[in-house]
Order: sequence, then structure tokens, then C-alpha cells
Amino acid sequence: MHGFLLWLTIFLDLLLPSIIGIILFNSHRRRVKLRHERDILVQEKEVALGFVHNVGEVFADSETVDMDSLLNRVLHYAVRTCRAGSGAIYLVNTRTSRLEARSVSGVFPPPFEIDLNHIDLQQNASIHLSTLVKNTPIPLGKGLIGEAAVLGNSILVEDAELDSRVPQLPVAFLRIRTMLLVPMRFGNHTIGIMTLVNRTNGGQFAQADLNLAQALAAQASVPIHYAGLQEALEEKRELDRGIQIAQQIQNSLLPQVVPTFDTVDLAAFNLPAMEIGGDYYDFIAIDEKHIGLAIADVSGKGIGGALMMAVCRSVLRVNAANVYDPAGMLCSLNRTLSNNLAEDMFITMLYMVLNLETNQLSYARAGHEAPIVVRNGEPKAVQAETAGIAIGLVDNETFGEVIETKNLFLKPGDLVVSYTDGITEAMNAGGDEWGIGNLCNAIESMADASAPELLANIHRHVLAFTGNNRQSDDMTMLAIKIR
Repeated sequence: MHGFLLWLTIFLDLLLPSIIGIILFNSHRRRVKLRHERDILVQEKEVALGFVHNVGEVFADSETVDMDSLLNRVLHYAVRTCRAGSGAIYLVNTRTSRLEARSVSGVFPPPFEIDLNHIDLQQNASIHLSTLVKNTPIPLGKGLIGEAAVLGNSILVEDAELDSRVPQLPVAFLRIRTMLLVPMRFGNHTIGIMTLVNRTNGGQFAQADLNLAQALAAQASVPIHYAGLQEALEEKRELDRGIQIAQQIQNSLLPQVVPTFDTVDLAAFNLPAMEIGGDYYDFIAIDEKHIGLAIADVSGKGIGGALMMAVCRSVLRVNAANVYDPAGMLCSLNRTLSNNLAEDMFITMLYMVLNLETNQLSYARAGHEAPIVVRNGEPKAVQAETAGIAIGLVDNETFGEVIETKNLFLKPGDLVVSYTDGITEAMNAGGDEWGIGNLCNAIESMADASAPELLANIHRHVLAFTGNNRQSDDMTMLAIKIR
């Protein structure tokens, strides 16, 4: 027993200091690790707060935020804080379903295959590469950047040279050694991807770098989202200004005054469904005793229809002088315009030539609605049909074979009304169309009125029928009343 106690005493004397030393050493290591983790958290907090202050300066003295300035500042801060060699911020373009590089920092290796023969890497390599990256959008889902955008997950590639998903170029300074991809999200939507490439010390990105980049991306997402809204709003303002100018130009192309004559009363109106439309009417002085009258409709509304109608007007006015055959005039228009019309676009037109001395009205229809005629003393309105096909639908030979000119000899009190389908197809809240029957009834009830009074009355009838229902198509009318 005495010997056992002696050996126990010796054992404790020898081992106890070691055990205590090990415990103290482990405790010290744990404290160091906790201190390091605390320092990282403090650093991330300070970085996040500093980043918020830094980004906030972009908004400080400006009513509108410049998106490029904001993105450049965000990327600069991310590259510096994560000690990256270069980086880029891609934003999602929802219209094209592609990611577009809006900001590039440093010599950023293109994350896609390129032909190095088309890039000057000797001078201004950074500028050339930045331009290439900005001009090469990435489809959603394609490559690591597209994948990160679709899945909404961050990607840490510690050793990129061993990762087959990372494209590599045969140039040392363009090789991707390590890489971070961090989605920038607003709500449930990914609005962009922050990409950081290569550590400045030659090492690899680690989880701590990813955490820091994620913190920065989370802070940046909100101001970038709202800057995007402001950018879209400014684009809309620019578009609205452009549409307003186009509207003014189009209005200037329509007759500013209706010509007056001793023997005939004329009237017209045009109501576009949108700010600008594809309907058109015109009065053209052919010579001293003939006047050309045109009403037309381009398939499609908006800017495209308005531009084509402006071209149609120019061609008609240039060629109308001393041409008295409406069918020949429309054939000339088809030859000139058909090659310039898009596949899904065509023009319907009614063209008339009125002899102001004899009151003979010659007319031809290129697929347009037939004019409505009410004879003096005859209560019934009749459509003056004639063959024809829309401009731009068939070849010139076929067009010429189909179209024909017809003549009407008008007497005092006779009335001719032409219109576009926006009048007869105007709908009420129940989906019912106003129709040709209502139009004829309105014309018959006002057959004794002047041309301006007649069209004003028809306008009131159409608006009363449609009520608050939105106008779906351009409305245009032209009336001729022989005195």
C-alpha cells in the first residue's frame, strides 16, 4: 500500500503539470479561435456598415441615381474588401432573359470562350476585355454565372484550375485560379450576380471571403433594385418624350385645315387608339379642278404603323399630281411600298379623285372598307363596293389584275362617307361591336346635315355606345357632301 501511494505521488508529480499544460494550451487555442471568429464578425459588421455608408453617398445629393456609378462603387468596395484581383457585376435583363455585365473592375478574365486573335492584349488589355465582357450577355442558366442566377445560390470555387466548369484561357494573367459568385436578390428574385476572381495574394478564396461577399451583396441589392426602378422610370420618360414628339410629327402630317370649295363640303376626323396611330386621311390638290381624297389603315398600331403611314403619305403626295385614275395610283403605291413592309404588315386604302366641276367621283379600294353613299331624296345608305386587295399582300401583277376604278356621278345633296374599321368595330363593355348597321343608321338620320355636323354626330353616337370601354383601334372618317 505504501508503495502504491509512492508511485501515485510520483505519477501525479510528473503528469499533472503536463495535463494542466494541455488543458491550458487547448483553452488558449479555443480563446484564440473565438477571438479570431469575433474579429471576423466585427470586421464583417464594420464592412457592412461602411459599405452602407459608402453606397448611401451615391444617393445623398441626387434626385436620380446613376446606376453605373452605383454599380462601380459597389464593385470597387467588394473587390477591395475581399482582396480580389478583379470582378464584375452582372444584372438580369428580364426582357431578354440574359445577364449583362454593367460594371467591370480590373483585368477581368472573360467567363466564356473567346478568340484571342481579336483582342489586343499588349495595350489597354483591361479596356478591351471590359468592353468584350460588357458586350457579351450570358443566357440565364448558362455557365456558372447563369447557373448562380437561376438557382439563386452562391458558388465558391476554391481551386478553379481543377474545376471543369470554369473556362480557362491560354494566357497566364487571364487564368482564373479562384472564384466567388454571389447572387444579389430582392425578395424572391435574383437581380444580379457579383463575381470576384483571384486573390491579390495568390491564395484561394475561403468560406470567410464568401460570407463577406454575401454580406456585401445583400446590402447592395436594395439600392441596386431601387436604382433599377429609377433607371426604368427614366427610360420610360425618354420613351414618352419620344412618343410625344412622334405624335406631334404625325399630327403635323395630317391636314391642318380642311379645304373649302363652292360646290363641295368636306370634313374628316382622326382619333388614335394610342398616342400615335396607323390611320391616315388626306386631301391632295391634283390640279385646279381635281382633288384627291385618301383614307387608309396600316395593320398594327403604335410607332411602327405611324412610321409606315408617314412613308405612305409621302409616296402618295409625290406621285398624285396629274394622276386621275385611283387604281393606277394604288398600283404605284403597291410597287413602291410592298418591298418595304414587314411580313406581318399591310396597308388598306380607299383613294378617290373628285372632279370639282362635274362632281364625278372616281374611286378604288386596296382592301379598304367600301365608301357609303346616300343619294339626295333616297333614304337608304348603300356601300359602293369594288374589287381590290391590301397593299403589301401580293405581287404587283396580281395586285394590278384585282384592283379596279369605279365612277360615281354625284348630284347636289349627295353624300359619300368613308371610314376605317375602328369605327364599326368599336366595342361596348359587353363586347358588342357598333357595326355597319348602326353607322348607316346614323348617316341616314343626318343625311341632310353638313359634312362636319354629320361626322360630329357619328362621333357622339360611337362614344355613347362604347361608354367607358377602352378604344381598341384607331378611328378615322372622311365625308363628302355635294352642295
